[in-house]
Amino acid sequence: MVLSALKQFIPRASDPYPKGIMAILNKFEARSLDDPGISLLKKAYEYGEKAHKGQKRRSGEPYFIHCIQVAETLSEWNCDNDTIAAGILHDTIEDTDITKEDIASEFNPTIAELVWGVSKLSGIKFNSRQQKQAENFMRLFLNVADDIRVIIIKFADRLHNMKTLNHLPLLKQQRIARETRDVFAPLAHRLGMGRLKSEFEDLCLGVIDPDGFKHLEKKVNTTKTQREKYIDEFIKPINEQLAKDNVNIEIFGRAKHYYSIYRKMKTRGKLFEDIFDLLAIRIIVDKVEDCYMVLGHIHQLYKPLIERFKDYISTPKINGYQSLHTTVFGKQGRLVEVQIRTKSMDRIAEVGVAAHWVYKEKGSVKSPDEDYNKQVEWLRELVDVLQSEDKNPEEFFNLLKIDLFQEEIFIFSPKGDLFRLAIGSTPVDFAFNVHTQVGIHCIGAKVNGKMVPLNTELHNSDTVEILTSPNHHPSMAWLKFVKTGKAQSIIKRWYNKEEFQRSVALGKEMLDKTLRRLKKSSLIKEIQKDPETAGYPNLEALYSVVGRGQLTIRKLLEKYIPEEMELSSIPTAETLTERFISRARGVSKGILVDGIENAMLNFGKCCNPIPGDDIVGFVTRGRGVSVHKSDCRNLPVSESEERIIPVEWNTSRNQSFIARLKITAEDRKQLLRDVAEKLGLLDINIVNLEFSASEGIATGNLIIQVRDTRQYDKIKRNLKSIKGIIHLERK
Repeated sequence: MVLSALKQFIPRASDPYPKGIMAILNKFEARSLDDPGISLLKKAYEYGEKAHKGQKRRSGEPYFIHCIQVAETLSEWNCDNDTIAAGILHDTIEDTDITKEDIASEFNPTIAELVWGVSKLSGIKFNSRQQKQAENFMRLFLNVADDIRVIIIKFADRLHNMKTLNHLPLLKQQRIARETRDVFAPLAHRLGMGRLKSEFEDLCLGVIDPDGFKHLEKKVNTTKTQREKYIDEFIKPINEQLAKDNVNIEIFGRAKHYYSIYRKMKTRGKLFEDIFDLLAIRIIVDKVEDCYMVLGHIHQLYKPLIERFKDYISTPKINGYQSLHTTVFGKQGRLVEVQIRTKSMDRIAEVGVAAHWVYKEKGSVKSPDEDYNKQVEWLRELVDVLQSEDKNPEEFFNLLKIDLFQEEIFIFSPKGDLFRLAIGSTPVDFAFNVHTQVGIHCIGAKVNGKMVPLNTELHNSDTVEILTSPNHHPSMAWLKFVKTGKAQSIIKRWYNKEEFQRSVALGKEMLDKTLRRLKKSSLIKEIQKDPETAGYPNLEALYSVVGRGQLTIRKLLEKYIPEEMELSSIPTAETLTERFISRARGVSKGILVDGIENAMLNFGKCCNPIPGDDIVGFVTRGRGVSVHKSDCRNLPVSESEERIIPVEWNTSRNQSFIARLKITAEDRKQLLRDVAEKLGLLDINIVNLEFSASEGIATGNLIIQVRDTRQYDKIKRNLKSIKGIIHLERK
């Protein structure tokens, strides 16, 4: 094996360049040896060979063979000369004494940046701990944001490493294979590199489940002759028909790749013999109009399965993929998938975004175009999330999983503009997809001309109109039903920002009032000048923790004037919201902490629990037990499960408690009367009810007294039956 690998470096007398360079050049499409970029590759080859001299791989092969294989793959993808040169040099910074500055000086800054970017990606190690994996994901996407070619080189590097995994310990093989399956394969798919995705998945299957792979491979090979005969018989009438029309086509058939068959067997719980749609026929034509003509002929020859027809030419996938897909019944009733596309579509389907950096004549490079920008728009949005001030690795990881694996539906605006969304998306997802501000101010929606609730699931070809109001803002309740990463990210960022600003204002108000009552207003200047004395980097951070109840004013003033006064007399300032929450809690006898009454308690200001809510307690050092709603997103469950304790409301059966409800409805006469009548019929005491209207949408705030959550749910059901009600939300 080592000997055969070494042979490629021994040039033949007829070759003008070393064998390794010739292996790269032989993959080129229509590039001549007098191309001006060839000298660049020759220089990179000699530079890299010298840098890696004496280094060996685990197999015993010279390390530089790996670099040549990476460059060959990039050449096969028809990448530009800078990318291929960077592929030759991709391990020089990581594995030799060569620096980024050395490469920039010897070659050019572009190659240096590409090699540097790949080197940083190579330093990322994924593992089973989600937090660590999420942080590594963040680093990966920040590294590729400036130049997508970095990840293309990394793909080529990973592909060769996967092909040579057998020289590594079994445990490491498994780790790398799972990492490739879970990270690099879906990422290749998202970037439109379909052939690479399939190759990754098949290679991973051979490592993760070698017995299953060998069994499947044997089954596919055993049926090869029978399958080829069936494909030839299937293709023959198509060829004959298209020959009469003088249509220039390439047509071939194959079994679907191993992982695709394996996954169907696992998910459907079927044997290999029970999977009927194993065959795929691909037809390549010259022009788009030929695609539709060929489709017509196929449907005349074979009965189509209509629900499996997809036109990705008129509505391309978000990763740029274009093709016609139809599934038809062949002989013996077997299902056969047929893909019809042009040559350029086929290339994009195979290499995705790499096609947008392809080599052109005389060494120039095709600049990124509108299609490329559409393909990587989702990546830029993810990077925007990363660069936001409240970036969170785990949150980013969840958004990434949504965006990597989502299937698509196509939605129209009233003007006929087409938008791609994830399956299961709602009008809120659509609103944020149109524009961030449209989503933020979304108050209602019409689907196909009819008013619908904002959590309505959209379907292919729906026409959606979004109603907005400048005074309306996102609701945290939206997070329960939105499907797209973009919508989730913006809602959380907006909410976190609003919560922070409110807590800052409240903290400032509480501190100012307290200091005025103590006749210590001058102390505020000292606090403003030096918030670090209290342990906070800036004044806003200090105000925020005071406003959220995470730092008492007593504790704060002890940092600045510990000896001047008795702080136990410091009063507490209450805002309107705090008074509302306090009143709601006042009807309760209290909280039972693991069956114990009168424990030292405080209530989480992040979720404001009131009797009737499912609650949990969190033991807070020095402050007793913090009570949160069980689904509170700020509940610090990751710190220690041992600090989570059971708590429950200690209320009598006949007690009532206060609940607040926000109502969104179509503005119409007698709406307020209808709401009041419904509540009167249910014998509900209304504490407060007010409505305001803007642009045809009425928004109401309702405060009522109810016995329990079951009665509250009954109230919601009855209110929903009122004509024009769009949305009800617990506040």
